[in-house]
Amino acid sequence: MIDRLMQKMEQSDLEGVCGLIGEELIGKDRAWAIHLSLFPLVQRVLNPPFINPHLPKMYRIIREFVPYLQEEEIPPLVRLEISEYTRRPKAAALARPSRQYPAVSFSRIEIAIREGETEKVAAFMQAFLEQEGETELARRLLLLGSGYLDSSLGHSVSCTAFILLEMLERRDQAPWPALSTMADYFCRGHFQSTPELRGTDLLSDEDHGQQLLRATSGFGIVNLHHTITRYAIERVRHLLSEAEYAHMIGCWVEFLGDKSPEAPPATAGAKAAVDYDRFYRSLAQREELSALSCLTGLIATPEGRQQLGRYLLKGVCDQYQGNYNPHILTGLGSALWVVNRFHNRPLIATNALRQYLNYFFTEIAP
Repeated sequence: MIDRLMQKMEQSDLEGVCGLIGEELIGKDRAWAIHLSLFPLVQRVLNPPFINPHLPKMYRIIREFVPYLQEEEIPPLVRLEISEYTRRPKAAALARPSRQYPAVSFSRIEIAIREGETEKVAAFMQAFLEQEGETELARRLLLLGSGYLDSSLGHSVSCTAFILLEMLERRDQAPWPALSTMADYFCRGHFQSTPELRGTDLLSDEDHGQQLLRATSGFGIVNLHHTITRYAIERVRHLLSEAEYAHMIGCWVEFLGDKSPEAPPATAGAKAAVDYDRFYRSLAQREELSALSCLTGLIATPEGRQQLGRYLLKGVCDQYQGNYNPHILTGLGSALWVVNRFHNRPLIATNALRQYLNYFFTEIAP
């Protein structure tokens, strides 16, 4: 069945795919096994006219959603992502190199990017990985991407981070599909020179909170990317030294520009905990403040945050009509990260939820 599914997805045969997954996606384990099998294909899913690999990034973030959901709620999430991958065009698979490149330095990768030689970049990445290890390659690619946040709307780090995280975690899969995606993206984006590390110290907790309040302020795709980029940096923190992490944060703060922090309106105050049906009515009727108020009452406790994540994820799946901007899911990942990381700073957590809900309602408005 997997081979037939992959073939129909490759051909963008949505009707054929829906017939297959309608039969097969019954239990959590089966649905998740199908998700995992999609790794090679997903790396080639495009989102024109944008060059950013939004769908491979989304694929990794979906892994973070599973703990929030009940067993019967996993298949609808997997159906949603399969539909999204199917309906979009795919890049041709890049042939693996027929020769070995011994002693490849990272500077050779940068030179090949400047020359726009995608095949050579991918081959050099593979050689560097075999020589220095996949963790070192990931670290160097993240630092390379850090110099291009402004020109890429943060994607040079946010897409890179999640694609690399999935590659590092998937010991059952060859890294070549992810390397091919990275090579193509870095060539298209002209991400070709690693910047010098900023000699900055880590932000204090207070300063960090103020920057997150700025990031989660404002609506629309640009402001949403401020939050997504910070989320991505945190997820790859373990791959970086303290100085490199401080550098990444400094690049992100500069990316925020001069926008001012905004507190959520007083009318967004928390209601008593509610059930899913009540939350979903607010979501379905595009009642932003009502939906937000349902969620803010759940921020304070671990159990509440678990429920909050489930409500949002289930609501996003239940609202799906066959066409989603991938930022609906990547933005949701960042909002849930903020809520869990800053649950003791309710203004920040509420701001992130408000920013996300506003984007969601804008995207799915009739």
